[in-house]
Amino acid sequence: MLYMLLCYNNEAEVMGWTPQEDAAVMGRLTVVHDKLVAEGKLGPSGRLQATGSARTLMKGDAPFVVDGPFAETKEQFLGFYVIDVADMDAALDVAGQLGEANPNGAYEVRPMRLFLPGGAVGV
Repeated sequence: MLYMLLCYNNEAEVMGWTPQEDAAVMGRLTVVHDKLVAEGKLGPSGRLQATGSARTLMKGDAPFVVDGPFAETKEQFLGFYVIDVADMDAALDVAGQLGEANPNGAYEVRPMRLFLPGGAVGV
């Protein structure tokens, strides 16, 4: 079953890491990534650029674009993982492993469907 892990953290803190601090976190995350790849559980993942680079299309009768993310929050959406695991408990276990490697913030875990030409995959 496919799950998306949405990664939230304090953007000012993360963007303020020194190159050495960033490399240390990424090194710890790579250990988890490599394990998930070896188990055939890791799909696409991504690290987002700063929220200041975002634009949001506001839908409606007269759509318009605004600068920044849709919502201003204490913690920002900074990345994501797509994983293929047996169930929600297994997905939460992966989120826990990632959380040990990259403390603070939160991982929102949601079942997902992957839409490809010809149909949906997943839930």
